Amino acid sequence: MPLTKLDPQTALIVVDLQKGLMSSPVVHPIAGVIAQSRALADAFRKRGLPVVLVNVAGGAPGRTERPPRNTAQFPPGWTDLIPELNQQPGDIAVTKYSWGAFASTNLEAQLKTLGVTHVVITGVATGTGVESTARQAYEAGFNVTLATDAMTDTRPEAHDYSLNSVFPRLGETGTAQDIIALLSR
Repeated sequence: MPLTKLDPQTALIVVDLQKGLMSSPVVHPIAGVIAQSRALADAFRKRGLPVVLVNVAGGAPGRTERPPRNTAQFPPGWTDLIPELNQQPGDIAVTKYSWGAFASTNLEAQLKTLGVTHVVITGVATGTGVESTARQAYEAGFNVTLATDAMTDTRPEAHDYSLNSVFPRLGETGTAQDIIALLSR
């Protein structure tokens, strides 16, 4: 569905733009994802709208066929948000231990307390952290918009599948500049 509007109480959620993930080989240059996410964060802050900065510090405890990361071995600073996001005291910081930012956190309650009805999501990785956060937001009753030029993945097929097959079923998609233009209305 093409981008049509944003609710008056919309929050920006930036997923996993943290130091430990910045050297991952990604489909689209991470510098562009960072620049577009920062532009959105600045636009949301300028309008007094919530900005949520999410980092990941572990994984869900369930068994999988892939061995889990040993989170005790993260090097110092791995979970730190990148400075380019210009974190502000009024931003909401969420540390997650699963793919999505809503599972096992109080993010839904925080946003609903603020009267938020709509979320815009950016970050990495498109097919895991971003998609899981979008699914959870949709299931929690939020309207969802995804900034397609402010996300990337290490797997081209996952990135493309999320953009073309999943996101249109969860909400609307558009570029960061499309979203900023809607904020200006």
